[in-house]
Parts: sequence; C-alpha cells; structure tokens
Amino acid sequence: MSNAVLSQSSQRQAPAASGITSVVAVILGAWFVVLVLLAASRAFVTPPGVLPLPIAIGAIAPVLVFLGAYWVSRQFREFVLTADIRLVAGIHAWRAAGFAFLALYAYEVLPGFFALPAGLGDIAIGVTAPWIVLALIRRPGFAAGKTFVAWNLLGLLDLVVAVGTGALASGLDIGNLGEITTRPMALLPLVLIPAYLVPIFIMLHLTALFQARRLAS
Repeated sequence: MSNAVLSQSSQRQAPAASGITSVVAVILGAWFVVLVLLAASRAFVTPPGVLPLPIAIGAIAPVLVFLGAYWVSRQFREFVLTADIRLVAGIHAWRAAGFAFLALYAYEVLPGFFALPAGLGDIAIGVTAPWIVLALIRRPGFAAGKTFVAWNLLGLLDLVVAVGTGALASGLDIGNLGEITTRPMALLPLVLIPAYLVPIFIMLHLTALFQARRLAS
C-alpha cells in the first residue's frame, strides 16, 4: 500500500518538476537574449572613473530573484533542493576556462589587479570540480560534509572577489589613452561573464549549500 502511495506521489511530482525545469530554461534563454541586446547597445558601458553600476545590477539582480523565488515558491524550493547535486557541482568545471583572464592580462587587455585573482580563483574551482563530483558519486553523504561546504564557500568568495576587484578597477580608471582598464568587460562577449555566468555560478553554489544544510539537518 505504501509503495503504491509513493508511486502515485512520484507521478504527481514528476510533471511539476518538469514544468519548473521548462520555466527555468525559458527564463535563462530570455535572460541571455536580453543581455546580448543590452550589451549590443552598450548599455553596460560607463564613463572612466565611474563604478560599473549596470554590470553590478546585472550580476546581483538575478541572484536576488533566485533567493526571492526560493523563499516564496514551495515548488521552486523543492526544485532547488532536489536538483542533482553532482550536476550542480560538475558545471563549475567550466570555470577552469578562467585561464582566459590570464591570457588577457598577458596581452595587456585587462589589468592584473582584476585578471589575476579572477582567473586564478576560477581555475582553482574549475580544476577541483571533478574531484568534488567524484566524491559525491562515491559517498553521497559527502554533500553534507564540511569539505563540500567549504569548497562552495570558496567558490562564492572567488566570484565576490572578481566582481569586487573589477568594480574597484573600473572606479580607479582615469581615462588616460593607452591605460589598461576593465572597460572590455562592459562589451560583448566579455560582459556576459559578470552579467550572466557569474550570477548563474552563484546560484549553483547557493543550491549546493541549501542542499548541504538540508542533508546535515
């Protein structure tokens, strides 16, 4: 009898989960298109010496929407808490592409004050992601452990440092000809990193931490 009830419950939950997944996919796609259109119109470009408020809004607003939906919507909260934690962690492997920041620094496209911590931090998280996923596969309880939590907190710290140093470097830009600045980060395709990828990675880390807290309790 209990198995039948569980089976019926799972059948009811499957369409709901599928519906939430579809909505999230549509939102991510629409968000990407809007960002490209805004960036093409140079909406993220600010004058020298001015803090990059448009980029800051692009990085922070989606995270606030995510947190609001998590606390308000029970369906979305369950979607977050039941997401495949291995996939959530594995996506961070893409951050190993942070070596591109080092290349842009080497070619004097971006200042080292921003590019070095952003690049090295992303590489550190990206190259360790496969080991985190392997640990989750071998030991499901690893998701509730201190190592997993610490890794996610370090990943969040890396993103905060990258955004913070980028904003500070932009504020220190005095507009001299030939000065190496973070101005390229306000243009396509680089603007998609702080305005699209960074908030997505933040939301993935928060998803992992929410699941870790639930498992620990």
